This record gives sequence, structure tokens and C-alpha cells, in this order.
Amino acid sequence: MRKHIWISHAFILIVMAEPAFAASSGEKEVLAAMDGLKAAMLKKDRAALEKILHPDLTYGHSSAKVENKAEAIAHMVGGLGWEAIELADTTVRLQGNTAIVNGKADFHERKKDQPPAVAKLLILTVWVKEPHGWQLIARQAVRRPDDAQVIAAQAALAGATAAQPATAAPGKAGTAAKSP
Repeated sequence: MRKHIWISHAFILIVMAEPAFAASSGEKEVLAAMDGLKAAMLKKDRAALEKILHPDLTYGHSSAKVENKAEAIAHMVGGLGWEAIELADTTVRLQGNTAIVNGKADFHERKKDQPPAVAKLLILTVWVKEPHGWQLIARQAVRRPDDAQVIAAQAALAGATAAQPATAAPGKAGTAAKSP
């Protein structure tokens, strides 16, 4: 009987605490807009992209390329596209009619005559609430430390540093080192 009462109390506490962990209605709307963007990108749906991307969009890629709305849509619809887009660790902060969203993303990019490559990114997006819903107005991505390109660049840099000859100590230029 005691065990049954303890389980009942635990259940009640969990049910009562659950709303504290739930996203607000505004956060849910932003997350739904993000899902809409993801679906439009995967389907290469130009009409959906036109609706969800703000006219003043600034879309920054991890390569440092920055696109406006027309360029971003052309890239998303005209490129090889993605097999999957996985979002994780997403946080939404609402500031009035503006939402700031941070999170991780894995873009499974299609490659011509090659298997898909996964770009592992950290992404910051800014959304504004317009009369017809949330629109993406700004995006910037950087590659995560566990991304294959970052790992390769770090290895190349380490190899280049190791291959450089040692330089003379300051104030001793022109003097030959003595061997013991």
C-alpha cells in the first residue's frame, strides 16, 4: 500500500511539473516555423520558401557566403539538396515579436557522384512575427568542432606547424648553436 501511495504521489508531481517544462505558445509557433523551413528545404518547395523567408533576409553559410532571399531560395531549390536535416539542442528566446534561436544541425548534403556528406553546424537564426506568421530574417552558421572539415583543417594545420623549422631564439640571430 505504501509503495502504491508513493508511486501515486510521484505521478502527480510529474504531471504538475510538466507544464513548467513545456514550451510557450510563441516558442511552439517558432519551432513549427522551423519545421516548415526544414520541410520546404528538403522538398525544394519554392512557394513555401517564399512565405517563410523574410524579404530582408540575410542568410549566412558556414563558408562565409552570405545570401539575400532570392539567392538563398535559388540555392535551396536549384542545388543538389539534402537527404536529411537533423536539428538538436534547439533553444528559443522570445523578445516581443522577435525570436532568437540557437541549436545544432546536421545537414546530410547530396553530392554529385559521391555519397552524402554531413555538415555539422551550430546555427543562430532570428525570426520576426509578421501578420501571416513567423519569418526567418537572419541566419548564421559555423561548423562544429566535430565536423569533418574542421577536423581535417586542424590536422593539416598541426602537420604544417610540425614541418616548420625551429627559429633562432630572440637576440641570438646569426649565432650558431653549439653541439654538446
